[in-house]
Amino acid sequence: MTFDSIDHVQTALAAENYICPRPLATIVFLALKLGRPLFLEGEAGTGKTEIAKALSAALGRHLIRLQCYEGLDSASAVYEWNFAAQMIAIRATEATGGADRDALKTELFTEDYLIERPLLQAMRPQPGGAPVLLIDELDRTDAPFEAFLLEALSDFQVTIPELGTIKAPTPPIVILTSNRTREVHDALKRRCLYHWVDYPDFDRELDILHARAPEAAETLSREVVAFVQRLRSEDLFKKPGVAETIDWAKCLLALDVIDLSPAVIADTLGAILKYQDDIQKIEGSKAKQILEEARAAIHA
Repeated sequence: MTFDSIDHVQTALAAENYICPRPLATIVFLALKLGRPLFLEGEAGTGKTEIAKALSAALGRHLIRLQCYEGLDSASAVYEWNFAAQMIAIRATEATGGADRDALKTELFTEDYLIERPLLQAMRPQPGGAPVLLIDELDRTDAPFEAFLLEALSDFQVTIPELGTIKAPTPPIVILTSNRTREVHDALKRRCLYHWVDYPDFDRELDILHARAPEAAETLSREVVAFVQRLRSEDLFKKPGVAETIDWAKCLLALDVIDLSPAVIADTLGAILKYQDDIQKIEGSKAKQILEEARAAIHA
């Protein structure tokens, strides 16, 4: 499957419960059309990772995810040798009188003992076409890994010293995300098409909640979205993302809540705020004030 228009992108992603605004749909369409990596930056919980999942489902492609972390290096992202299996093979050979050392070395460094990591997996042919490669939270890594990644994404190939260079027959669809805990180098950004994924406005967040928690009543959904939207204007250490909006609505449904009240909010703040300082700042009279302002905004 391919997308023949921006509207087609929006429709296909909506079928996977991802409500995609037109600017984002446009950059997705262009990235696919031009074969360019897509770099998505924004606050945590705004749907950057989810778009890769929805895109792979809509296209019928395999999703390969490289979760970035501090200290990630090229070897960990590409491959490693199965040392345990190699040691068993060595001992088995020695126990039976074995082959010569050169022959054994050649046998040990074959694909039979290779453990493929995400970048190497993405270079391999996949059923249904080139996979979607999600390089998630790139800002957690360091400059040397970025430099390696720039080279790998330029040629869509990786090198294993014992086996040689492995090149993708068809380049994967690459999506990189960053929560902007640090700046990613300009050289890598220039290689990609870029889009800032912001918090959605009220109407879009309501549409997202309808898609992800359709069992929630309209009144409750509107109150939840309005409250979270108003909450984001507060001076918080970590503002709630769309993921927290969905989680909170599902928690309220599990408690059979029909509409919001200060008591219910106090009991469930941990679903939307993840730091105790933020919770202490909002609970009590402040939560009641925000709820009143949210309801006033709904009826304005």
